[in-house]
Amino acid sequence: MGFDTDVLIVGAGPTGLALAATLAKHGVEPMLIDRAPEGANTSRAAVVHARTLEVLESLDCVPRLIERGLVLSRFSIRDRDRVLIGIDFSRLPTRYPHVLMIPQYETERVLMQRLEELGGRCIRPSTVTDLIQDPAGVTVVIENGKAIRARYVVGADGMHSVVRDKAGIGFSGGSYSECFMLADVRFDSGMLNDQVSLYFSPAGMLVVAPLPGGLHRVVVADDEAPDSPNISCVQRLVDERGPERTKAKVQELLWGSRFHIHHRVADDYRAGRILLAGDAAHVHSPAGGQGMNTGIQDGVALAHALAGTLANGDEAGLNAYSQARRPIARQVVQLADRLTRLATVPRRLRPIRNAVLGTLGHIPGFRRRLAWKLSGLAYR
Repeated sequence: MGFDTDVLIVGAGPTGLALAATLAKHGVEPMLIDRAPEGANTSRAAVVHARTLEVLESLDCVPRLIERGLVLSRFSIRDRDRVLIGIDFSRLPTRYPHVLMIPQYETERVLMQRLEELGGRCIRPSTVTDLIQDPAGVTVVIENGKAIRARYVVGADGMHSVVRDKAGIGFSGGSYSECFMLADVRFDSGMLNDQVSLYFSPAGMLVVAPLPGGLHRVVVADDEAPDSPNISCVQRLVDERGPERTKAKVQELLWGSRFHIHHRVADDYRAGRILLAGDAAHVHSPAGGQGMNTGIQDGVALAHALAGTLANGDEAGLNAYSQARRPIARQVVQLADRLTRLATVPRRLRPIRNAVLGTLGHIPGFRRRLAWKLSGLAYR
C-alpha cells in the first residue's frame, strides 16, 4: 500500500504549524489537518518567550512576530501597589532580552503564512476517528471514512488528543480544584502598560499583561467567576486585587471565559511511528506563559528529528526527541505548578507568602534564576 504523505500532522495550532513549516524548510512535504473549519479567532496564549524566538529563527519569521507584537522587558510580582519581585529580562544573554506579547491567533497567522510560502497548507475540517499502525506506517481514518496512509503521524491535537488516545499513551497527572477566568479588556487608565504584572493580593491572584492595540489580558483565580464574565465582574476583581493608589477602570470587554486547568505529561512521546508534541504531550497552568512556547519548541525539535530519519532511515533522532523534550516538559509543569500553588494559597497564609517573596525579591541571584526559567533559556 502506497503512502499519501511521509508525515501526517494532526492539529494546526502553533505546535503543528511550527512542525509543518520546519519540515517544509527541510524539503519534506507534510500533510497538516485540523478538525476546526477555521483557525483560532480568540486570543488564548499571549506571550512568546526568548527561547522560542531563538528557535523560530530557523523559519525566518521572527521579525514578523515582533512587528505584530508588543515587546516588554519587565515582569513583576506585586501585593497591590508593592513590588515583591521585579524581573528585568533586558540583561538576559540572548538576542531577544524581552517577552513578546502577541495574541495566539497572530502567532498562528504568521506561522501559517510561512508554511504557505514554503508550499504547505492545512486541510480543514478533518476529524480523526481511528489510527491503525503497522511496522511500515500508520493508516489514519478520517470522519468521512477516508483513509490517509503515512510513514509517521504526529499528534499535535491538544489536551484531548485523539492521536494520543488511539496510540494507547497514558497522560499522567491531575487537575487543580480552583477555577480561572480569562478576559481581554481595554482600560481607560490606571493600569501599567510597560510590564506583565502578577498580583498576589490578599483577595486572590490577578495577572494583567499588556497586549498590542492598547488591550490587556486579565487572568484571575476565582471559583465564583461566571462562564461568560461581564465588565462589572472584571472590574470588581481588578478593584479587589489590582492597584490601589490609581484605580484601573475597565472601559471595554472584548471577550472572556472560565476554565479549569490540568497538570499532565504523556507517559511517552513516541509509540512506534506515532509521536506527540504540544498540549497532546503536556498541559499545565498558564502561570508563567509556558504552554505555547514549550509546544512550539517541541514542534521545531521534532521536525529536525523527523527530517533526519526520513533522510537516512535512522530512528535514533526520534528516540532522542522524546528523551530530551519530555524531561523539559516535566520541569515546565513543575515551574507552573509552583507559581499556581503560590497564587492560590489559603487566604490566611497570603501575608506570610508575600513577606517571604518580598525577601527573596531582594536577592539578585533569585531574580536571575527566575528570569532564566521564565524566558525558556534554561532549556537550551
